Amino acid sequence: MSLRIIFMGTPEFSVPTLRLLVDAGHRIVAVYTQPPRPGGRRGLDLQKSPVHQAAELLGLPVFTPVNFKDPEERERFRAFNADVGVVVAYGLLLPEAILNGTRDGCYNGHASLLPRWRGAAPIQRAIMAGDAKTGMMVMKMDKGLDTGAVALTREVEIGPNMTAGELHDRLMLVGAKAMAEAMVKLEMNDLPLTPQPEDGVLYAAKIDKAETRIDFSRDARDVHNHIRGMAPFPGAWFELEIGGKPERVKVLASELAEGQGAAGQLLTDDLVVACASGAVRLTRLQKAGGKPLAAADFLRGTPLAAGTRLAAGTRLT
Repeated sequence: MSLRIIFMGTPEFSVPTLRLLVDAGHRIVAVYTQPPRPGGRRGLDLQKSPVHQAAELLGLPVFTPVNFKDPEERERFRAFNADVGVVVAYGLLLPEAILNGTRDGCYNGHASLLPRWRGAAPIQRAIMAGDAKTGMMVMKMDKGLDTGAVALTREVEIGPNMTAGELHDRLMLVGAKAMAEAMVKLEMNDLPLTPQPEDGVLYAAKIDKAETRIDFSRDARDVHNHIRGMAPFPGAWFELEIGGKPERVKVLASELAEGQGAAGQLLTDDLVVACASGAVRLTRLQKAGGKPLAAADFLRGTPLAAGTRLAAGTRLT
């Protein structure tokens, strides 16, 4: 037995789920993804999403509507006569006509322990808040923002130095297996749904460029969590005077360290920086236009001695 599935997703995070559903023998009757976007070095080439590319390699039909306002687009969706819709980081809010456009509705793979971190950036926000764990949840979608009843939960620990990129990759695989398991249970009519609790709701707002600058006048743990929550993209940064001009330097990894001093001041020759309380060691950095480098390699090209002051930035909210 197998399900007739409409799959909806866009980034690399969605691809393992699509592949695993195909490997499990389900019939993917349609794949919906975001339309091709300008890309390439000059931004002139239209680039298909990772899901679009994966679907074409799998020989699956792909559709890229801008939205579902057109009645003909909604009717085409219903006409696939699918058993269920599977949604993983699609990037569009789905109207009720789509949520109810399959026999069993739509199930979403969401990267948090709902109701904590509903919304656009749950992976980054969990790390920036210092959460010790997160997870993947398979949720039956309703018209709210990540408010649907939960069908399946898989918890994942967040290591003390884990970056958003590392957690992303871990959850990507955990989420694929969770969704595949949920579809087996759905096929067997054994997928119970539990409403989300009303307490503990937090929203994971999209990351804004204005909050990427590092503020060393915060507690060291907050600075460390900010750095790893922004890594590798968009990247937390500070300003450093290089060749007489201020230049942005991204910090892609850090760790807590010992020491006290003026906020933003280097306490050692190996990039231990004082914060409001405590210190952080910067372990992976990237200059504008350069490659990511381990701290030792960065210092070979840009020597920085103890006492150097890194621009503290503005206080983050």
